[in-house]
Amino acid sequence: MLHNFSSWLGQCLYTERLRSPQGLGLTRLSTDPGPSSAGRSERSPVLFPSPPRLPPAAPEPMAGILALLPLLLTLEQAGVAGAAGSVRLAGGLTLGGLFPVHARGAAGRACGPLKKEQGVHRLEAMLYALDRVNADPELLPGVRLGARLLDTCSRDTYALEQALSFVQALIRGRGDGHDAAVRCPGGVPPMRAAPPERVVAVVGASASSVSIMVANVLRLFAIPQISYASTAPELSDSTRYDFFSRVVPPDSYQAQAMVDIVRALGWNYVSTLASEGNYGESGVDAFVQISREAGGVCIAQSIKIPREPKPGEFNKVIRRLMETPNARGIIIFANEDDIRRVLEAARQANLTSYFLWVGSDSWGAKISPILNLEDVAVGAITILPKRASIDGFDQYFMTRSLENNRRNIWFAEFWEENFNCKLTSSGTQSDDSTRICTGEERIGRDSAYEQEGKVQFVIDAVYAIAHALHSMHQALCPGHTGLCPAMEPTDGRMLLQYIRAVRFNGDAGTPVVFNEHGDAPGRYDIFQYQVTNGSAGSGSYQAVGQWAETLRLDVEALQWSGDPREVPESQCSLPCGPGERKKMVKGVPCCWHCEACDGYRFQVDEFTCEACPGDMRPTHNHTGCRPTPVVRLSWSSPWAAPPLLLAVLGIMATTTVVATFVRHNNTPIVRASGRELSYVLLTGIFLIYTVTFLMVAEPGAAVCAARRLFLGLGTTLSYSALLTKTNRIYRIFEQGKRSVTPPPFISPTSQLVITFSFTSVQVVGVMAWMGAQPPHSVIDYEEQRTVEPEHARGVLKCDMSDLSLVGCLGYSLLLMVTCTVYAIKARGVPETFNEAKPIGFTMYTTCIIWLAFVPIFFGTAQSAEKIYIQTTTLTVSLSLSASVSLGMLYVPKTYVILFHPEQNVQKRKRSLKTTSTVAAPPKGEDTEAPK
Repeated sequence: MLHNFSSWLGQCLYTERLRSPQGLGLTRLSTDPGPSSAGRSERSPVLFPSPPRLPPAAPEPMAGILALLPLLLTLEQAGVAGAAGSVRLAGGLTLGGLFPVHARGAAGRACGPLKKEQGVHRLEAMLYALDRVNADPELLPGVRLGARLLDTCSRDTYALEQALSFVQALIRGRGDGHDAAVRCPGGVPPMRAAPPERVVAVVGASASSVSIMVANVLRLFAIPQISYASTAPELSDSTRYDFFSRVVPPDSYQAQAMVDIVRALGWNYVSTLASEGNYGESGVDAFVQISREAGGVCIAQSIKIPREPKPGEFNKVIRRLMETPNARGIIIFANEDDIRRVLEAARQANLTSYFLWVGSDSWGAKISPILNLEDVAVGAITILPKRASIDGFDQYFMTRSLENNRRNIWFAEFWEENFNCKLTSSGTQSDDSTRICTGEERIGRDSAYEQEGKVQFVIDAVYAIAHALHSMHQALCPGHTGLCPAMEPTDGRMLLQYIRAVRFNGDAGTPVVFNEHGDAPGRYDIFQYQVTNGSAGSGSYQAVGQWAETLRLDVEALQWSGDPREVPESQCSLPCGPGERKKMVKGVPCCWHCEACDGYRFQVDEFTCEACPGDMRPTHNHTGCRPTPVVRLSWSSPWAAPPLLLAVLGIMATTTVVATFVRHNNTPIVRASGRELSYVLLTGIFLIYTVTFLMVAEPGAAVCAARRLFLGLGTTLSYSALLTKTNRIYRIFEQGKRSVTPPPFISPTSQLVITFSFTSVQVVGVMAWMGAQPPHSVIDYEEQRTVEPEHARGVLKCDMSDLSLVGCLGYSLLLMVTCTVYAIKARGVPETFNEAKPIGFTMYTTCIIWLAFVPIFFGTAQSAEKIYIQTTTLTVSLSLSASVSLGMLYVPKTYVILFHPEQNVQKRKRSLKTTSTVAAPPKGEDTEAPK
């Protein structure tokens, strides 16, 4: 019932309006040229048909169609459907076309000035493609493609009103059978209009906002749509725009390409500028999202240009951009009119060379947005879907004239605009300031001509529909020339499947193919507007790169204001130097302070510093770590020379003394010195000198074991022998005071046993240490980990700490102190015991040496030269203590034996001057030496 009511209401409204336009406040409209065999345009009244039942093939729910009926009737009542003319071509199958022939109007007007390139070039490209398809006997044989081409006036709402004419035939459908039941008030019969063409597919629109508006209507009637210029990512949503396809890639690809360009130029702080609407806003949204996901690019400001900008709006845009002056890079997704007005505002603000423009495909390589604004556009980088100039179209278009192109109702207006002349007709006089067109002008000869960038895509869109219809015809009408009943009417859903399945090479040689969302693959050419002859007015767009999933940008080909080869900066903060991390400014993700990775830290990434591992130090610029050099006290080191010299001299001296004593073993001097303990003492002195060589040798398991054993063994032997000898003298002297009986354990054998008993304590302790902790070499990286990493060194040494090293000598030092105490006690021994005083002097001097050693050794623990100073100090102290013992006790005796042998005789016994009785020395050892 609702459907019949809508049909009745629609036809009655048309009848009443045509009979009495003033009664409904409407006027008769002379609009669309009717079809003719020659394809020429004729003007005739347009009647909007009533909305009857949908044809059975219409797949959309009835509710969707009925929801549209009030809009159709409202538009009819407003008198806007078909308000502008259209280009019609007769054919068996009709394609719709939507082109921005005119710019958006101002001051309440629907349409503005003519757009020569974007409008007329593209419309003619569709006519050219239809001519070629219809002339191709291999493509759709016996089927002629017709067309109905409309002007969108670059406005989405106006385009929707125009596009409703594409669905008139579907709305009218099979409703004619019910006309007899329709009655208008007063018994007036409904007026019949010529049935409109049935549009099977639509080419267009240009702007994304227009395509979205039109797509929402066309999908209700299952009419496939292929755009040649709409790139909004929103249109890839196949759940909302399932009948929409495009031969240009979506802005998601374009946004990715623009992000790659920005990153390749080293920019990290940019602003975005978008025209209000789906194209601009969705393009910027895609750029922002991709830049956020990719990282490294931050948005300073996102500014939207209103659809209907107020006076001064563009000056306000420039002022806002200057609020973040470091963001010189401007990503612009805007229509031509907005681009031009932004450039004009930049010139007015005297910022001609300040901003670095990165324009989307709406800018592309067009002259119109920058005409007379070339100085502001110098350096602008623009992007355009990869295209090629179609030579056949150039030949076609440059031969168009007023005589052979009457099918294009806007061609006369184009002619006047292109040649700056005025066409006259009867009753019309041309303006005195404008010359009269002769009709003999020629495009490309009397006017500049350059093929518009989207011409290739218009042709590809027409051929995509033609190939899809051809495949559909072969499947539904096998062996049939012309249309068969299976394609009358054409099923839009089936045609969509064939469109999505097409794959062919277009006129430019590039493949035409659609993915599951109806999108074309992303392929872009990248241009830069450059000065060619030193003047901005003589500039041109130069190809500087390509993008096809990855960017190929010839940075060397780029030219900039100022230094032509130096890429200008668009950064909030300058890049941090090597070895510096970014300390982000809170709330401003693209701004930071640079903080040095000092000490032993190195730069892990742009935000992090970490400490190098213990065995490594940072590189000179702190961008990584390198192995810390390993050092040891080598034989050639200057620090090793003094200890080695002392050791060599000491060994030579000790060897001389031992050899002398062995040779003169039975002489009084040798016997008086206590031969057995002397040889033990000399052995200890010899071992002390050899320790120097162990301390200089390269640490290893064997060397480290020898160090542990011999470092304390030599001193233990020496001081054990001296302690035993001192103790013997002291006991003999003290016992002599009380009794003539000699004290026990003063025989040579006893003395050796006591000495070796003392020594065994050291040996047993060292052996237990080795069992508990086997010796091995280590590299100590902490010992010379200086404040300045350049001076840091790893020290190859044995696994002996400073305390364990001193502890190894601790027992020897205890013996030394004990021996010194006995030496002090025995200082009053009669001269007969002539070794007491030399031993005392020896112990006093040794104590002084070791007292000096302790502060030197531990005082240099933090020195960078610790390994050298401590080793040298230790070895020199050992050698000096050995030398003191050797020099005090045995050098005089050796001197007498070698150079004064006459004194090396037994002195005649003499009676004691005192009444004290002293115990006689044991057999084999004299207490009295010759003088």
